[in-house]
Amino acid sequence: MQPSLVLGCEQPITGYHETNFSMAYSSHISWQSADSPVPMEVYPSLAFDSLFENRGNKRTQSILDRVKDDASSLSRKISSEDNRKLDEYLTAVRDLERRIEMSGKIVALAPEDSRPVGAPQSYREHVKLMFDVMTLAFRTDTSRVATFVMAHDGANKPYTEIGVREGHHDLSHHENKAEKKDKIARINRMHMELFAAWLKQLTATPDRDGSLLDNSMIVYGSGIADGNAHQHHDLPVILAGRGGGAFSTGRHVRYAKDTPMANLFLSMLDRMGVPAERFGDSTGRLGQLTA
Repeated sequence: MQPSLVLGCEQPITGYHETNFSMAYSSHISWQSADSPVPMEVYPSLAFDSLFENRGNKRTQSILDRVKDDASSLSRKISSEDNRKLDEYLTAVRDLERRIEMSGKIVALAPEDSRPVGAPQSYREHVKLMFDVMTLAFRTDTSRVATFVMAHDGANKPYTEIGVREGHHDLSHHENKAEKKDKIARINRMHMELFAAWLKQLTATPDRDGSLLDNSMIVYGSGIADGNAHQHHDLPVILAGRGGGAFSTGRHVRYAKDTPMANLFLSMLDRMGVPAERFGDSTGRLGQLTA
């Protein structure tokens, strides 16, 4: 079992910001210490391989080829209903494996590797594959914790798929110009649509007495509320999933001004059974998470 998955869609930025802070702080959200980020995986194929320890010569065959005999043996011992679930699971694994193989653009490989490793040219497909990898990890209990940076703070890629040719970061300094704000809104909408599609996928995936979403805690948000003003407070945050019944969803809760984001994380640590008096700059637990 992996302690966590740390995923992204683009390589971290190096160097220092004009404020003398390392750009690592704007590129990573998973850290092993105060000054050491966890390396981020940006290639869907390598993220997929990490779930099944698929390294070296093992890349030459499908994951399912390696477990074919075990799957056949198990199939003979379980009920028809469990066989249906097993078939659904194996089909999902192979479908994701094929999509990753088809989407990756070939890049240089180490001699011992034989399967193409790369990132899809389509940003939308890249995000979908990473969401699928996380779904598979949760579904197989290969990992219970994941972080995913869809676009880091310094990202300046264009979104030509939705007709936005200017850089994302440049547009975030919109100067209150309507045209720039409209394009930022289109990028935000695209991100939200991809996230919403993932939540629907989790809702449609059975897990114990509910869905995978019912038994998850998914935080979606941004480190900046207004890029033009570099406003780091009053952040728009979504907490999706019921955490196994710990949270009440379907509501908009407004907290007091300057409530630390870390208060939410401290509350989530409680639900995960991790004892902690404080987390970051937390000042306490969040109320109103449970109805």
